[in-house]
Amino acid sequence: MSRQVIICVDDERIVLRSLKAELQEALGNDYTIEIAEGGEEALELIEELLEDGDEVLLIISDHIMPDMKGDELLKQAHIILPKSIKIMLTGQADIEAIGNAINSANLYRYITKPWQSEDLKLTVREALNSYLQAQQLAQQNAKLQQMNQELAELNSQQTALIAKLHESENRLTQFLEAMPIGVGVLDADGKPYYINQKAKEIFGKGVVPDTNSGQLSEVYQVYQAGTNQKYPTDNLPIVRALKGESATADDVEVHQGDKIIPLEIFATPIYDRQGNIVYAINTLQNITERKEAEAERQKFIEDLFEVNCNLELSLDTELEIAEATSRFVPNEFLAFLGCDSIVDVKLGEAVELEMSVLFSDIRDFTTLSEQMTPTENFKFINSYLSRMEPLIVENQGFIDKYIGDAIMALFSEGADDAVKAGIAMLQTLAEYNRARASLGYVPLEIGVGINTGSLILGIVGGKSRMDGTVISDAVNLASRIENLTKNYGVSLLITQQTFERLKKPGDYAMRIIDEVQVKGKSQWVTVYEVFDADLAEVKAGKLATLELFTEALSLYNMKSFREAARLFADCLRQNPGDKVARIYLERCN
Repeated sequence: MSRQVIICVDDERIVLRSLKAELQEALGNDYTIEIAEGGEEALELIEELLEDGDEVLLIISDHIMPDMKGDELLKQAHIILPKSIKIMLTGQADIEAIGNAINSANLYRYITKPWQSEDLKLTVREALNSYLQAQQLAQQNAKLQQMNQELAELNSQQTALIAKLHESENRLTQFLEAMPIGVGVLDADGKPYYINQKAKEIFGKGVVPDTNSGQLSEVYQVYQAGTNQKYPTDNLPIVRALKGESATADDVEVHQGDKIIPLEIFATPIYDRQGNIVYAINTLQNITERKEAEAERQKFIEDLFEVNCNLELSLDTELEIAEATSRFVPNEFLAFLGCDSIVDVKLGEAVELEMSVLFSDIRDFTTLSEQMTPTENFKFINSYLSRMEPLIVENQGFIDKYIGDAIMALFSEGADDAVKAGIAMLQTLAEYNRARASLGYVPLEIGVGINTGSLILGIVGGKSRMDGTVISDAVNLASRIENLTKNYGVSLLITQQTFERLKKPGDYAMRIIDEVQVKGKSQWVTVYEVFDADLAEVKAGKLATLELFTEALSLYNMKSFREAARLFADCLRQNPGDKVARIYLERCN
């Protein structure tokens, strides 16, 4: 532990003992008193004390000593301990020695020998107080310097933060100026603080100084829509925002001379970290085009109503028209576009959805068609399609379009609906074929392909002729998959994307049959055969040989054609009606 030390130096031991005794009596045990019998010994003592970490507060030295004069000792001690107090004891020192000690050692005082006890004690106490006060002052100065340094650092940080704030404000201003809608800001006192360029165009002016919230409607010519009455300032969304409310309004107009600008306004308060409202900001959207469109629409509706009145159409007739319209544009299609009726449909309206797309097509329809007259063809197509369409509707789908004998249907509720619809179509086709056979007609075969994915549903065409349709890679892939049913001699194929979205794939009779690269596509697609609608014996055979077929297909994909051929041949022995197994056997050979 560091000690506070007083050093006494004299070449007479009796003097040292007397000096130490008086100091101990005066100071008690608060300080350690060390003695030295000469200048050299005193300097060595100082080095030892410093090495031990002790603090030398006071050096009292005699002047006349044989090895080193007192003024020289104090001078060298001062170099080592510039803050220590130095006192000289002398009865013979001359003015030159004292001046040397004062100038070179910062002598605190000299005391003549023999000294007076009370004078010595008082001088030492004052010297110690002076030293301690100097130490406290030094510590305070050090703290003050540290505080000044910290303050300088804080000022530097504040300057940097202010610079960043200015940079952020500049960026925000640039952003607000570039916005295609008007932006206005009020401060907490309700005075205009900022207006961007778009808002200046709307109002015909920028920030007007000394304007308060109660003058906004008057200064910026804000009116109640369709009237010549100033908009009540308390009802302005930005004024309501200053009261903590997020507000909107679309019944506002700005009058610029003969020009009237209808606005839609949204306003919200801005809070500081303490939750106090410091600003209110609003956006101003010029809705002139929307109002014109609404007016045109209203005019169209009024004209349509007038026509209906002139033709004395009853409500039943209107319902019949709506029902007839839905036969050409499905109600589901309009619902996805957010339209209540076909009147609401606009060119270019579209929405992105995930759907399952079903394509079906009659095999060899061209050959079949050549054997019938145009009238017979027309009756045949309607007879066939009228049986298929209800099955799609019953499974929550709707028909997007008929392409001759082909059907394109959409399912938004899930892949299971599309697969169930495809199975039902094939089962109904089997019943239809039995009826055709009884009349002597050849049976029909169809292929069904299903894919699931993202597509765009919307309105295409021109002003005089529009049509609803879906466009995407997922739609094209469904068509390609349907076409593959001919290649494999199967009735229903689905893609991996559809398989992955089935809730319970195990509920269906299904197997992987290939990984293919369809025409016009760069990526390979895994396709599955769904054979629930196959003839009972063929379906049973495929189920019985499912593991055998899967193993054979795996060997085929690994190019082990001899082993695969043996297993495919075994599949055919057990199920001669398996056309896919026969195709793979031919490939192996």
